[in-house]
Amino acid sequence: MHFAMRFTKVIKGLAKRADALFEGTAYRRQGTGVYWVNLQPVRRPIGSERWRKGRNSMQLEYLGLKQISGPLVILEGMKDASFEEMVEITVNNEEKRIGKIIEIEGDIAVIQVFEGTSDISLTNTKVRPLGHSLQIPLSGEILGRIFDGVGRPIDGLGEVFPDVKWDVNGTPINPVSREYPRNYIQTGISAIDGLTTLIRGQKLPIFSGNGIPHDALAVQIVRQAQLAREEDAEFAIVFAAMGVKHDVADYFRESFQNSGVLERVVMFLNLANAPVVERVVTPRCALTVAEYLAFQRDMHVLVILTDMTSYAEALREISSLKGEIPSRKGFPGYLYSDLASIYERAGMLKNKKGSVTQIPILTMPNDDITHPIPDLTGYITEGQVVLDRSLHQRGVYPPVIVLPSLSRLMKDGIGEGFTREDHPAIANQLFASYARVQEARALASVIGEDELSDIDQKYMAFGRAFEQEFVSQHKEEKRLMEETLETGWRLLGLLPREELDRVDANMLDKYYRPYDNARGEL
Repeated sequence: MHFAMRFTKVIKGLAKRADALFEGTAYRRQGTGVYWVNLQPVRRPIGSERWRKGRNSMQLEYLGLKQISGPLVILEGMKDASFEEMVEITVNNEEKRIGKIIEIEGDIAVIQVFEGTSDISLTNTKVRPLGHSLQIPLSGEILGRIFDGVGRPIDGLGEVFPDVKWDVNGTPINPVSREYPRNYIQTGISAIDGLTTLIRGQKLPIFSGNGIPHDALAVQIVRQAQLAREEDAEFAIVFAAMGVKHDVADYFRESFQNSGVLERVVMFLNLANAPVVERVVTPRCALTVAEYLAFQRDMHVLVILTDMTSYAEALREISSLKGEIPSRKGFPGYLYSDLASIYERAGMLKNKKGSVTQIPILTMPNDDITHPIPDLTGYITEGQVVLDRSLHQRGVYPPVIVLPSLSRLMKDGIGEGFTREDHPAIANQLFASYARVQEARALASVIGEDELSDIDQKYMAFGRAFEQEFVSQHKEEKRLMEETLETGWRLLGLLPREELDRVDANMLDKYYRPYDNARGEL
């Protein structure tokens, strides 16, 4: 008995010495206490726990994984975990990566690893819950900075010294607190400013296709966008590119630097070779920055997200790895609500001066506007700007096809007091006249243009001039709103006055000039 008591004291002494050697760490298995052999902890089963003694709290760490599947790892035996909680993953006792819990079932957690799962071992990987969701550091210094998809600086200027850290998932805006969008943001592009005007606080997507110059259009909008009639208000742009190739990322970066607009831009670049899980976080990081600048620093912020198709495909890939039942085209059934959680972060608040305006850009697979991504996006957003491949092939830039494009909030931010009194009328008339052009072209394809009536031939001439002079403009050309409206009136001079039935007589007397007296040459 005395020998047993003495042996117990020796073991406890060895345990204390070992605890000191391991810098205050202690390993345990459920209900078994602490065991040491030759001053080393015994091998623990996969999923066993480790308590790390901190100054103010005890942090739980897990050793080993149950399964690795693509960018996901599965951990068994996890206690008190939270959905979307961040974890720190230590690989081979050296490299540290971050991950996010995306699914919990009992004591089993599925974790997304942002840096990928290469070189991760099932037996020698440590996972430590951080007790919070993904946060991004925020301060006034973020303007002019370039980050990767999860908010880490990649411009060589060092870390951001934050005033605050915000959850990238944001906080839902109370509908009662929303301010109805008014006034507009001038992009300098006639097809947008004149016919699908972008209103502050609006979400107005651009539907494009592979090979259509939506990247050039995005750069032009960033370079030219400005507030209207409020020179004292601060304006900033948050630009997030998802799944882009290195040459496209370099194009964005150099374009903003060379044009001198980078100082008012915050860039997020998620490259095509980056882990797919990073892509899902990128738009949320961008919108968190936008909300901080708008609602804490009273700035008007324009957020450009390209390409949302890459985002949705990343969501589909992760859903497939999780074994979820697919919906249309293999996308998860919650694609609508997931896109809504991004798009609905645009808006204005009654007690705040700033605003968040969104221009999501997406490429329609096979130019199919009924594809789930543009289809669901159209349900959530307030209009769309559609780019057309046939116009692009005819050399029209930007190739905006007018008739399926619209801005549902346009009527509340244009006209007298905002743009000009004639803006609503001329926009309606241009839409109506261009619709008549399509009818004349359809008839000409059957009987030939020479057989058309005189009025139909005038509409054909109007259609060609409209596409070449109103819709089309140089990539470096910035048109003011007044120039856009004057161009519209000049083109309407190609048509007889009696054909302009969307404009009242007083406005026609003031602005309409027949083609013979029109300013400039067509």
